[in-house]
Amino acid sequence: MRTLILVIAFLCGGVAAQAQFSRASLQASGLTCSMCSKAVKEALEQVPFVEKVQVDIKNQKYNLSFRPDSTVDFDALVHAVDDAGFSVAALQVTAELPYGAAPAKDEHLKIGTQYFHFLNAPGTAPAGPVTFSIVDKGFVPAKEHKKWSAASKAACVKTGRAAACCLRSGADARVFHVII
Repeated sequence: MRTLILVIAFLCGGVAAQAQFSRASLQASGLTCSMCSKAVKEALEQVPFVEKVQVDIKNQKYNLSFRPDSTVDFDALVHAVDDAGFSVAALQVTAELPYGAAPAKDEHLKIGTQYFHFLNAPGTAPAGPVTFSIVDKGFVPAKEHKKWSAASKAACVKTGRAAACCLRSGADARVFHVII
């Protein structure tokens, strides 16, 4: 009986760890016609963890739903759009933060298996899912990235890679920089 409880807890914990990100809204730049829009949609549909892509033509956005059992790789979304011949102008992500998490300005937070550096968070625990924008190079236009890079003295903001500021959070590789 005890083994069965441990197995169930492990399986539920594994699913919860994978299901941190449920959806995203991506805006692509450089689109000039419906064929361009279709090319980006088809490229995003090929990303393994993307379950569904809905095109919002009026707002020039792609609303993405993620597979609940997959690990989301935001860099893969950028690569898919780049490979289609366009660039990402904005990426907003909706996530369940770890229980009790209250990200504050210039703090790092691990969500699922990835690390996020909050550049402007209020420091209060949200009630429910949180939507934030990734402002790293390649996720926003260069001018906006430059603006947000100047908002923090942390070395990781310039490179997107873990630096001395990230070590206390445990980050050791890719760090995404986000704003709420």
